[in-house]
Amino acid sequence: MTKDERLAHIKSIVSQYEIETQEELVSRLEEAGITVTQATVSRDIKELQLTKAVGSHGRYIYALAPTTPHLAWPSVRQRVIEVFASLARSGNLLVLKVLPGHAHSVAWLFDNIEVPGLLGTIAGDDTILLILADDRAAEGLESEIGLL
Repeated sequence: MTKDERLAHIKSIVSQYEIETQEELVSRLEEAGITVTQATVSRDIKELQLTKAVGSHGRYIYALAPTTPHLAWPSVRQRVIEVFASLARSGNLLVLKVLPGHAHSVAWLFDNIEVPGLLGTIAGDDTILLILADDRAAEGLESEIGLL
């Protein structure tokens, strides 16, 4: 059995059963004919980015991390245009002003799309600080937004 097959089994088990412990997961894998150590399961849990969620009995269980929808740059750019107020750059920092109440949702879009050189965002109510790796990356994103 390959690692990918084992990971697929773990995802299937966690989706079907309320697994509370690593030992319980090891047992379920063994029932499926997969011999694995607790240490391996621990690494697999980390790689799969399993989270803990409250199960039906109020106890914590392993759960698959929520998936992020695939975002395309044109849809992100369109959203920015819809709520745009202003854009300013200082070195590797961009300050994007949007309509009140929209900064968090727009920052989330930037955080979940591949933007070359984007290190992170900080959002308030109507302001987003986009932190880029260097001036060149900031200039590129400034041009990409295309609102100047």
